[in-house]
Amino acid sequence: MHRGTLLLFAGSALSLSMAGCVAPVDGAETVDSVAQAASTYSVGPGKQYATLQAVASLLKPGDTVVVDGGVTYTGGVRFTKSGTAASKIKIVGSTVGGRRPLVSGGTNGVEFAGNHYIFENFEVTGASSRCVYHHADDITIRGAVIHDCPSHGLLGADSGSGSLTLEYSEVYRCGSGDTRHQIYMATDETAYPDSVFRMQYCYVHDGNGGNNVKSRAERNEIYYNWIEGAYYHEVELIGPDGQDEDLAREDSDVVGNVLYQGYPTRSHYAVRIGGDGTGQTNGRYRFLSNTIVLANASTSAVFRLFDGLESVELNDNALYRQGGGAVTVLRDSDASWTHGRQIAGKNNWVTTGSTSVPSAWTSTRQAANPGFVDVAGRDVRLTSTSPLRNTGTGVPTVVTAYPFPSPLPAAVSHPPLHQLLSLGSALPRVPVGTVDIGAFENGS
Repeated sequence: MHRGTLLLFAGSALSLSMAGCVAPVDGAETVDSVAQAASTYSVGPGKQYATLQAVASLLKPGDTVVVDGGVTYTGGVRFTKSGTAASKIKIVGSTVGGRRPLVSGGTNGVEFAGNHYIFENFEVTGASSRCVYHHADDITIRGAVIHDCPSHGLLGADSGSGSLTLEYSEVYRCGSGDTRHQIYMATDETAYPDSVFRMQYCYVHDGNGGNNVKSRAERNEIYYNWIEGAYYHEVELIGPDGQDEDLAREDSDVVGNVLYQGYPTRSHYAVRIGGDGTGQTNGRYRFLSNTIVLANASTSAVFRLFDGLESVELNDNALYRQGGGAVTVLRDSDASWTHGRQIAGKNNWVTTGSTSVPSAWTSTRQAANPGFVDVAGRDVRLTSTSPLRNTGTGVPTVVTAYPFPSPLPAAVSHPPLHQLLSLGSALPRVPVGTVDIGAFENGS
């Protein structure tokens, strides 16, 4: 996986290759043996296989499984066979009557224990422990709806987990208490060094417990998502659990998202980075072009910096509290800086009178009202008179001594407006004049 490079996906599930064996043409060079061996399996009532469990053990590199939508399948599906980086195994749900295939129940609804999979266009619900359980490498989950999971929605194990991409997916009503989360990711820095958790174009909302997005991955790329209504933190990016903290530095690039606190009675920090008392990152963090809306007057600071950190860069972010009023920007009294306090930032917007604004920030913008279209209706796009328009920076400032590695240079897409997007339908973001502050560009 290439760091800091936006991956573009287009087309529907039907555009995936579903060809079986192709005989070589006389006199032609034999086609690659992996491609020759690829098969397509059909799953559904009256089809070749009735269940996903029946086909899982047969899979090999390049295979495609097409699963009928509008049908409920029993959970407990475990994929143990591996594809290859060049010939991934594709598990593709078709849509029938407007419905994806539904995987329901089991201890783990769907489990990935084999590498190199694409899992597309499924609904997963009701698994008692984990609706989707990831302990493999090079897994892509897209077009998925994961919901009503009494424990974890999507969990990446501390051991055996490599890179995972989650995109164009919706997660809601998952989690419990303070240890079970809607999305909880990790990577195994021994088995799969340099792994990346990338989450893009997703809609995560209405958590039943825990955090909306919690990650211990070696590198996080959180791009263009709408994340709303966590029971605790909207986003928590921290260090490993059970692995030596000196194995790797954990870094996080957070670009173009809306973080919207949806519980009016909750008062937790919107974002916690660095550590949680179990594992610290000593890492580098970067927040660019995000819109963060706090729930109420009692909400704690936007950012809580905790345990080991190396550097934090914040540029072109809009920070607002529902109902207006000052925002407490940052708390780092619990941080342990590896090289002294290293914060940089430029052209961020906060409400007038906000406190704990880092002294290292420059060109901070302040006003009483950000000029959102309808904040009560959760529409944080900008009006034509918004003070966020044409006030961003085209050149984000960095911590010179400890710059973020391979950052996404700029926000080039809009996040979803609290809805699930169809595959490939994210709207491009093109600056109109000087770039706007926050996750949306007016007139783009």
